[in-house]
Amino acid sequence: MNTRVLTGITTSGTPHLGNYAGAIRPAVHASTQPGVDAFFFLADYHALIKCDDPARVARSRLEIAATWLAVGLDPERVTFYRQSDIPEIPELSWLLTCVTAKGLMNRAHAYKASVDQNTAKGVDPDDGVTMGLFSYPILMAADIVMFNANKVPVGRDQIQHLEMARDIAQRFNHLYGRDYFTLPEVAIEEDVATLPGLDGRKMSKSYNNTIPLFEGGAKALRAAIMRIVTDSREPGEPKDAEGSHLYTIYRAFATQEQAAAFRKQLEEGLGWGEAKQALYDHLEGLLAPMRERYFDLMANPGRIEDVLQAGAAKARKLAVPMMRELREAVGLRNLNAQAPGKQAQAKKEKGKGARFVSFRDEDGGFRFRLLAADGEELLLSQRFADPKEAGALMRRLQSEAPKALLQATAQGVAAVLDGVAVATAPAGAQGDAQAQLAKASEALASMSQE
Repeated sequence: MNTRVLTGITTSGTPHLGNYAGAIRPAVHASTQPGVDAFFFLADYHALIKCDDPARVARSRLEIAATWLAVGLDPERVTFYRQSDIPEIPELSWLLTCVTAKGLMNRAHAYKASVDQNTAKGVDPDDGVTMGLFSYPILMAADIVMFNANKVPVGRDQIQHLEMARDIAQRFNHLYGRDYFTLPEVAIEEDVATLPGLDGRKMSKSYNNTIPLFEGGAKALRAAIMRIVTDSREPGEPKDAEGSHLYTIYRAFATQEQAAAFRKQLEEGLGWGEAKQALYDHLEGLLAPMRERYFDLMANPGRIEDVLQAGAAKARKLAVPMMRELREAVGLRNLNAQAPGKQAQAKKEKGKGARFVSFRDEDGGFRFRLLAADGEELLLSQRFADPKEAGALMRRLQSEAPKALLQATAQGVAAVLDGVAVATAPAGAQGDAQAQLAKASEALASMSQE
């Protein structure tokens, strides 16, 4: 059985060398592996949250599409499309919005960061916060679950959004009584290169320290490399290769043998100017053929458009029947269809209840949350190495009497099994310990009655 892997690229900038090493190159390689059904999309709706320059968004869509095709993404092998060409995605986003608790969105990192910045400035906490920023994780969830992706490669800063996508999908499945959505798994690539920029910090447009991938041609590439910060050691003096940003970049694009030879030269006293020239020569040899394809594509946007339209048609073969099924599930049926009977309505009403949500945290451990019917987080478990252990504890919490399990503590409320607190109220939980205890007791009691 194939594993469906989905990757989105926000169209708000021009790809640089760090993007290529950290995301583009490994994703293209992964798409060629047997058993992988790869989906790649240009997240142009997401770009509108960050960028209000229409010309920049339009240019970025072209640059990013051309980049992916130039580096070897095979549109015959993968599904490559623009988010905005799939009208079913924003429709699904609205269906998911209607089942997502506001409390869940309140905990999103990007929103909380904006609120914290505003608070520090002494202005209204929501100053400058758009609904696009606030509900960003819901649109991201729609991107993922529309095509029932099994795995989504992301950086560690995006793990929370994947967990939210799981929570939202699980909530929809629970409310409407069927597993309409596959719960996506986070795929963290631990060995993916994170390149330093010209100043040694992570290569990022935010730091203005990037090395161009294709834009500006060979001249721009060489000019950027010559600006890489090095220490003051003169030619002939041994260099600290491991502490050199220049060597780190070289190693990311070299074989073990090439990297070892370059390191030896540095340790034997190769001058920094010569080292930068060697890095440029090496990168130019790798990038020049891809750059030629890139500029050819940029000069012929109609070819890119044809590829994206074909990809959209391919994606919509899945999205259209999926939305037809989901519209039926939520009651947006053709009037000729038979109205649901009392039994179906009762089942739907029964679905609106408290629930457990399991997830994998940033450190790879397995945890679970107890959520109230409105989505408020009541309990957060400890970390478990074995998912089966976490699952067994969830079943015990659901089956045993709440009064015997829950205890009010100085920190709030805790669920105790065999003398061990297996779950506690999360930081920032609403109400005092007694109020939290009452909510958690009510939630567990309602679940035991199902």
